[in-house]
Amino acid sequence: QLQASGGGLVQPGGSLRLSCAASGITFEEHAVGWFRQVPGKEREGVAAMSSTGGSTFYADSVKSRFTISRDDAKNTMYLQMSNLQPDDTAAYYCALGVTSDARAYYTYESAYHYWGQGTLVTVSS
Repeated sequence: QLQASGGGLVQPGGSLRLSCAASGITFEEHAVGWFRQVPGKEREGVAAMSSTGGSTFYADSVKSRFTISRDDAKNTMYLQMSNLQPDDTAAYYCALGVTSDARAYYTYESAYHYWGQGTLVTVSS
């Protein structure tokens, strides 16, 4: 089970940190990812990280603004978002995927087995 939190309303240029806590899952064996979805559009992969944390991916739209991280001791993953813009408004979903390759991250939804409930981020003045 994954529980996402940290969403909210923020002004353009502001920051938010999303958290996603896992329970009942061997967290350290999973690759992690963050996706977002705007009503009427497909879910978009935003950031991903390998099970070791050594490999990361960022969508071009968020590079240099978003940072994915994980704390295996706390069974928690994070998405630090800075310089938020109105186009970042979306429901954000965390996901965990079983992997046999500790170096691999995944950018497609079908690679993930567990999903959080989504947390809404609204960027508006």
